[in-house]
Amino acid sequence: MLCLALAATPLIAQESTPDPNTTLTMFPHSDNTTWLLLGQMNTIAQGHGRFHSPYSGQNSLQSIFEVKESEVATLYTGWQPHHNLRYNTDLLADFENAGGRGISQALGLAGQTNLDVVRNPSLSTAPYLSRGGIHQTIGLTNELNDADRGPFSLATKVPVRRFEIRVGKMSMPDTFDINDVGTDSHLQFTNWTLDNNGAWDYAADTRGYTVGGIIEYDDRIWSLRYGIAAMPVVANGIDLDWAFNRANGQNWEFEQRHSFIPAHKGTTRILGYMNHAHMGNYRQAVQQYLNHQIATPDITQSEKFGAIKYGFGFNQEQDITTNLRAFTRFGWNEDQHESYAYTEVGQSISGGIDYVMTNFHRANDKFGIAYVSNAIKRDHQNYLRYGGQGFLLGDGGLTYAREDILETYYNAHAWRGLYGALGFSYIAHPGYNAARGPVAVPMARIHIDY
Repeated sequence: MLCLALAATPLIAQESTPDPNTTLTMFPHSDNTTWLLLGQMNTIAQGHGRFHSPYSGQNSLQSIFEVKESEVATLYTGWQPHHNLRYNTDLLADFENAGGRGISQALGLAGQTNLDVVRNPSLSTAPYLSRGGIHQTIGLTNELNDADRGPFSLATKVPVRRFEIRVGKMSMPDTFDINDVGTDSHLQFTNWTLDNNGAWDYAADTRGYTVGGIIEYDDRIWSLRYGIAAMPVVANGIDLDWAFNRANGQNWEFEQRHSFIPAHKGTTRILGYMNHAHMGNYRQAVQQYLNHQIATPDITQSEKFGAIKYGFGFNQEQDITTNLRAFTRFGWNEDQHESYAYTEVGQSISGGIDYVMTNFHRANDKFGIAYVSNAIKRDHQNYLRYGGQGFLLGDGGLTYAREDILETYYNAHAWRGLYGALGFSYIAHPGYNAARGPVAVPMARIHIDY
């Protein structure tokens, strides 16, 4: 029952004679057609050996040797019904299927090691509509900037000042909390709390998608966006609550494109969110247990409509040299109401770098390393300490410590749209439990862009 956020970096269109050294898709794509047809496949294998574990519970990371594999394939389609650069319209429909499993069925970690994993193992692996809707541009000037064509926007030029409106089925991280260094599990890091802000409990069903609308204003060096989307009926569930008057996730983000290093790109984003849903309260669940009303803390026994969960995030990326980039994120939420749609994090801080191997004659290869430290607040800690179960965590007890994760990868371009990667994660205090771990998780990945 985990959210799957497949916000892969948009595939840049190619328009030339195919060259295995410069064409980064299996087939060339024209910038001049009114339609778009792209695809991707991503396979990730991860595993770990035995680690220190004096006890475990229903939702623990298993302390036995295990290897798991996930597969995700996506078909991106789009059509521009008219040709008007100032008032461009995109009709988008993407289809996807996801299979395989994460280590320990994606349980036992707040910072899960594979963003491609769907938490609910009972979901069908049959293809489904992942995204579908309208993307409308309303230009406020005839002055145009170049834009990369990709699965979420077909235009190659956009007005410098404009509104962009998106309505339909979507994944919120496609538009919010983007970071060029840490967003894409297909070519970059794979950890949930490195590719997304772990404390951002964004509206989504189990697979990471929702239905809603986003309006965005873009100017020369800044953007402002707002989105409202449907929340799941139950925590991390597959069904959405269509009654927006009682359940919704609202998101605000300000983006400023300003570099701290002259002649290099830099961007800062500030995010805020507020969720209304049928949520429980960790403090109330613990109080019910201490008052002997229930045998074990159970968050579902305190759920009610009208509950509000809110938080904010900071996201910064900076080019340092031509080949070296750095990023940092910070996220916080009130963490008194239950983690509902993404993961069990109340505070998260992360940072890392990536380096393009141009100086080693491998211009399409990349090395990355990043660190993230996740935390939960006292009420959430007590809930797990007394034996409560979340949708991801629950060892049956807790000796609290921050969950600290180091991840590194090397992504190699083999031929056209074919990539291979090797990576490694080191996890201290899995599930915030100082009594368990540490855990070493190697990773192998094959990715194809069509």
